[in-house]
Amino acid sequence: MRTIAVIDYNMGNLHSVAKALEKVAPDFKISVTNDNQKILKAQGVVFPGVGAFGKGMENLSRLGLIEVLKEKINQGAPFLGICLGLQLLFTTSHEHGRYQGLGIVEGEVIRFPQGIKIPHMGWNQVSKIKEDILFQGIPSDSYFYFVHSYYVRPQDENVILGKTEYGLWFTSAIRRDNLYGVQFHPEKSQDIGLKLLSNFVQVVRRDVG
Repeated sequence: MRTIAVIDYNMGNLHSVAKALEKVAPDFKISVTNDNQKILKAQGVVFPGVGAFGKGMENLSRLGLIEVLKEKINQGAPFLGICLGLQLLFTTSHEHGRYQGLGIVEGEVIRFPQGIKIPHMGWNQVSKIKEDILFQGIPSDSYFYFVHSYYVRPQDENVILGKTEYGLWFTSAIRRDNLYGVQFHPEKSQDIGLKLLSNFVQVVRRDVG
């Protein structure tokens, strides 16, 4: 059976992501795993996460997941980073110091400026910057659920799919080839979030034929 791997690196919120994927992808096995071989064999990968950037990289290193994630992305397999999973794809983070990320996407993770209430928590709109299969059937300025105090700033603006306003405009969705990332939580975003996950599953289906 075809598989979508949900990466388990002890950074929370895996159960709700897996349940949402099971709902939109009944023809796939949803495997919550940190097993390298299972990840490499999966047809698609979802990389969620909640918590601190430094701890996330530490856990990935301890579990031997850094190279396998890079290899999977380099293979061109459909890959979706969610919240911390998006941030860890970037080069560096300034959360509680300076940390090196996976370096898949050039850019940095920075804190909302002083004077803006953090965390940015609750429903907010995502304005589409360009049309993409990930947002197919989802109107621009639809509301998704956010919980974060830091945001990504890509070096290459061509990767930006969506932006959100919270004191300033920040990048809330990216795509480069088969690599996707969203700052919000689709698994907590009710029907519109399920639609986005369903769209990602469509990418996986299209990719495997």
